[in-house]
Amino acid sequence: PKFRTIGVCEVFRRRRSADADRDEFDYDEPEQPAGNPRAEGGPWDAEEPFPALERVDLGSLQVPIGPEHEIQLVMAEQHGAWVTIRYRESEVQIQAFAASRRGALWDDVRTEIAAEVNTAGGRSQETEGSFGIELMAQVPAPAEPGQEAAEPGGMRLVRFVGVDGPRWFVRGLFTGPAADGGDEAGLLEEVFRDVVVVRGEHPVPPREILELRLPPEARQALEEQAAAEEENRFGGDLNPFERGP
Repeated sequence: PKFRTIGVCEVFRRRRSADADRDEFDYDEPEQPAGNPRAEGGPWDAEEPFPALERVDLGSLQVPIGPEHEIQLVMAEQHGAWVTIRYRESEVQIQAFAASRRGALWDDVRTEIAAEVNTAGGRSQETEGSFGIELMAQVPAPAEPGQEAAEPGGMRLVRFVGVDGPRWFVRGLFTGPAADGGDEAGLLEEVFRDVVVVRGEHPVPPREILELRLPPEARQALEEQAAAEEENRFGGDLNPFERGP
């Protein structure tokens, strides 16, 4: 897989090249329970049988990797952390939350999202989709690169999906052409459906985001990169005590 740093994003992608004998990092298939996966598909719980695919371990989410799509782990102080799957001009943002043993969150969350969309000047409608009841929404479009503000009245289509699992809830936000279906939606839905959720046994309040983290190899690479950059900052030939011309 390919790895690089983009600001607060860490990016993973399976190489296409057939002559790449070695990967930069080794991604082992996680151990999985014996048995046959559910016919209706995932997202999967780590304690149930799930398809054997190569996945990157990001803590609470284990995400399938492949040559067609790019995986970003995004860390944002105000909005928590999420995983973005990018394919061509489309994306799906994935977040996993803690839930109670008996309570489902998607019905309440869907209502709250619809209210937020309405407050922001958009509109939404519930539809039956690949993951059950989904929310299609027209929301104000963000400003284009280079623009100080978005054009008045500009709207874009987005699609919210939610899946309730055992003590967890996963939310997906589809943007770009995939929000309205098509080939790009098909690949992103497939990746979303094969995500494995690792809830863990530690107590986490309902609705709190489950921890996401970099794989050990990626963390080590970042630390080495940071150390090299720090060394380069002070490793030049300039003598701060030498009088200039």
